Amino acid sequence: MKQQLITLSFGVGAMILAGTHAYGQQRNCAERDAVVERLASGYGETRQSMGLGANNAVVEVFASDETGTWTITVTNPQGVTCLVASGQHFEELAEALPAKGDDA
Repeated sequence: MKQQLITLSFGVGAMILAGTHAYGQQRNCAERDAVVERLASGYGETRQSMGLGANNAVVEVFASDETGTWTITVTNPQGVTCLVASGQHFEELAEALPAKGDDA
């Protein structure tokens, strides 16, 4: 039984490492217009916010109020957009800053 657990542990560890290696090399990038179209048509997502990141990269958050899905993208100055993260249960927040002197 102990040998089976050790073998199973090594097997699961190998699968995790293989998956991590493949994911690390996977690049989800395309021209910005194609990415925006795919997010809109496939997931109903529209741009919710944006900002300027390092090296003049544009960081954008797309989300759908209907499905709750969200996607964060980064677009380089050449117009290539890469997916950085995505998920579910998007919720728009507008929280105020705490009052000065408040440690909260």
